[in-house]
Amino acid sequence: MSKTTAKLMQGNEACTIGALAAGLEFYGGYPITPSTEIAEICAEELPKVGGKFIQMEDEIGSIAACIGASLAGKKAMTATSGPGFSLMQECIGYAALTEVPIVIINVQRMGPSTGMPTSLGQGDLMQARWGTHGDHPVIALAPGNVKECFELTLRAFDLAETYRVPVIVLSDEVIGHMREKVVLPDPSEIHPLRRAAPATRAGYKPYAADPDGGVPLMAPFGEGYRWHVTGLFHDESGKPTNKGEIADTLLRRLARKVDKNADILADCFSESLDDCDVAVISFGSSAMSALSAVRRARAEGVKAGMLRLRTVWPFPEAIVDKVASRVKRVIVPEMNLGQLALEVERVVGCRAPVTRIGKVNGELFHPDEIYASIMENK
Repeated sequence: MSKTTAKLMQGNEACTIGALAAGLEFYGGYPITPSTEIAEICAEELPKVGGKFIQMEDEIGSIAACIGASLAGKKAMTATSGPGFSLMQECIGYAALTEVPIVIINVQRMGPSTGMPTSLGQGDLMQARWGTHGDHPVIALAPGNVKECFELTLRAFDLAETYRVPVIVLSDEVIGHMREKVVLPDPSEIHPLRRAAPATRAGYKPYAADPDGGVPLMAPFGEGYRWHVTGLFHDESGKPTNKGEIADTLLRRLARKVDKNADILADCFSESLDDCDVAVISFGSSAMSALSAVRRARAEGVKAGMLRLRTVWPFPEAIVDKVASRVKRVIVPEMNLGQLALEVERVVGCRAPVTRIGKVNGELFHPDEIYASIMENK
């Protein structure tokens, strides 16, 4: 018989429980507001299940340690916020090129620089996709409530293992510290993905895969497999190469393994979109206020609808395109100066005007602010 558990918890706690449910075995991190609770809970809970926790000297060391643990066959995670996320970018690129699965929780805060460490921000959206140099694959998920912190962290681990990419969970200060009642599934109903190792050690090529987005099997270090890992472009054996045709094939395969599955990865919450004239598109905590505004407008006879992105990268173009094809206006509220709006405008094009509502004072949107924009020119 299934036995669920109801618990009052904050988003950061839910992320940690989701990671443990996914089989987290190693956490390397450095304390930073507003993500520190994740490290604290991991430090307490991981040893109970045979896992390892280590506090590194900084965020660079933290993510590097996670890469090493993942190479050794362990499910690894780190958590941070804006400045720490910036420091991790070079290693994110390294993990992308070497195809090492890791999970990064980024509890966003107001920036840039030190900014306002205890205040809300959503300014890391573009950094999640383009923060490291060069073209590279990445998946980023955005929880919109406490329960989704659990669910999307759990999913992040499965996606990291499936596609051998860094997966980023873009939480934020409000979602991370908000407390809600969460009903957790019975552990017997959770089936985390286990990494499949190559069948034989002889002749193992760590990067041999279908050039059309194939994902090679990953052998754990220390178990008899011999392979070379380098941040240089490499051939199927992992050896460095300067041959342009090999580099081209590799980079296109890395991009393709995510791009070709964009429709599978796309995940959104929607409400009242079928007949709406005004669509509000948002993510994270901003979307909570937006949903309240949409429901109020609906109650007053205005045909408003809501689209909340749970997968932000790869951007769910097909879903946004479908919305754009039937609405008269699009509104994008976000706690930055228009990072999500840039992508929405790119997809919507000239079919409907896009209204940006950017807020950068560290205070969550009040539903009235978004409601007022919905009611303009109704």
